[in-house]
Amino acid sequence: MARIAIVTDSNSGINQAAGKELGISVLPMPFYIDGALFLEDITLSQEAFYEYLERDADISTSQPALGDVTALWDKLLADHDEIVHIPMSSGLSSSCQSALMLADDYGGRVQVVNNQRISITQRRSVLDAIQLAGQGKTAAEIREELERRKFESSIYICLETLKYLKKGGRITPAAAAIGTVLGLKPVLQIQGEKLDAYAKVRGKKAARKTMIDALRKDLDARFAQEWAAGTVRLDIAYSGNPEEAEDWKRELAEAFPGQTFHMDPLSLSVSCHIGYGALAAAISVAV
Repeated sequence: MARIAIVTDSNSGINQAAGKELGISVLPMPFYIDGALFLEDITLSQEAFYEYLERDADISTSQPALGDVTALWDKLLADHDEIVHIPMSSGLSSSCQSALMLADDYGGRVQVVNNQRISITQRRSVLDAIQLAGQGKTAAEIREELERRKFESSIYICLETLKYLKKGGRITPAAAAIGTVLGLKPVLQIQGEKLDAYAKVRGKKAARKTMIDALRKDLDARFAQEWAAGTVRLDIAYSGNPEEAEDWKRELAEAFPGQTFHMDPLSLSVSCHIGYGALAAAISVAV
């Protein structure tokens, strides 16, 4: 059986410690904050990130340096036969396309998965890859299976503030001002490549109910067969608000009794576009 290494990036929500426990490699995503370079979970903690965000530091995301990617691959290929590399969605970052370009020089030994996922659904792809590798699948077979299932997931996110949608140009300043006065809480969705609007409701309580209803709709329609078969996984994420996230977890457990929910902080690449205080829930179909 081929020795296969699994690589992902910190957009998966898998930190360095968890990566070691899983036996995989995690590339830290780079951030520039007020012109200085930071690496997620290496020189930039979740707590420090939200402190920078709160004081309106100039924060921009980047992709891992190409040399860092190939250096990791070369190191892994010294004692592995193949690599499955699972970056964040190509619709949200150029890091996937860069990895695909780099892999051309590795004669098929590096398989880059372009399966349009991020955060907790990307994490599920990593777990699926580990399982498939354990079943004796080749790197190419793992890539093909993950890409075949790339749209078998949904993420719903409710925001605490409209500030960062305004800052990123997704809504106008006037719309942000009106929304703030009315107490509007956007619910966003990620299904595939894009972060899109799903609904706008008044108050966080209503936003949480909207996400639960969206999950139920998916389970009753898109994923009805998988839900009945017990192959659907439900996950939770949050941006800097773990206490509220625990309450959200309790609400979801009441809405979907008998289910086990994994919970992680949202990747910082997502959080810098939506801000502090977000809550998310996700569906993924397991292999």
